[in-house]
Amino acid sequence: MRVTIASEHWYPASVGGMASGRVFDCLAKGLVELGHEVTCVLSGSLIPLPQGVTLASEVPAGTDIVHVADPTLIQKLGVSGRPWLRTRHVDSTLHGIPRTVAPNTVYVSRTLAANYGSDCYVWNGIDPGEFLYSESKQDYVLFLCGLERAIAKGFDIAVSAAQAAGVRLVVGGSSRDRELVARFSRTCAENGVEYAGEVWGARRATLLAGAKALLFPTQWNESFGLVMAEALMSGTPVISSDRGACPELITPEVGFVCQEFEDYTRAIRRAEEIAPSACREKAMRDFHYRRMAAEYVKKYELLYGML
Repeated sequence: MRVTIASEHWYPASVGGMASGRVFDCLAKGLVELGHEVTCVLSGSLIPLPQGVTLASEVPAGTDIVHVADPTLIQKLGVSGRPWLRTRHVDSTLHGIPRTVAPNTVYVSRTLAANYGSDCYVWNGIDPGEFLYSESKQDYVLFLCGLERAIAKGFDIAVSAAQAAGVRLVVGGSSRDRELVARFSRTCAENGVEYAGEVWGARRATLLAGAKALLFPTQWNESFGLVMAEALMSGTPVISSDRGACPELITPEVGFVCQEFEDYTRAIRRAEEIAPSACREKAMRDFHYRRMAAEYVKKYELLYGML
């Protein structure tokens, strides 16, 4: 099958990019490894794309299906007459936009799909080669997010829970707003939190692998939560809220889903009960990029056969 992935991110999205771009990068790699012909129409590339993936400025004439995150790209690229598929990565109501049913849409979790009255979903996939697996953990818990979303992602809960459990909290995240970064850095210092700044690549992998647990006390309708998959791939248990897709992804053998504040404190103290090997096994089974690519191929075939 000849697939074109169209996105307005720069490759690789793993360096400061949005989660949707990182997922699309992994999808392109997985599709090629499964024997498909893949073209990416992107804003640009900082380094060569994976072997077998072609970078282009427009959709090739022979493309069988165009895959996008934003359906407005179908019009921009002038391919409205082609078979296309859209992945919805977030709940539109988080941005004040009402939910509307759209054709040719795949959601990133069963929970998000149900919010839109659909049962069509494919879990996101990540590349295990970008992460370190470690069974040896250090005495800190980790919180990662973009600083603009820190409160919505539960930063205050993470700080209070770590303090109550008597464990060091390391926070990673940044923003283009220098004033916000300075203010956030001061808040961390005042609360005894270690602020690691922006963390990508090897630094991110090291922090995830060494953490006693990842804290993910998100307070919004989480569509997936890619960092949870990254933690599990690193052999690190996840302590999440019960919002959105968290209960769908975090099962008892790999972490804790919390409802009350006291649940977070207890979970931090019990994190060592979770086997790193169980976390890794689940991530390799459920969140590997090749598994994701194979499931999308099924969606392509279903859609292409219907048109």
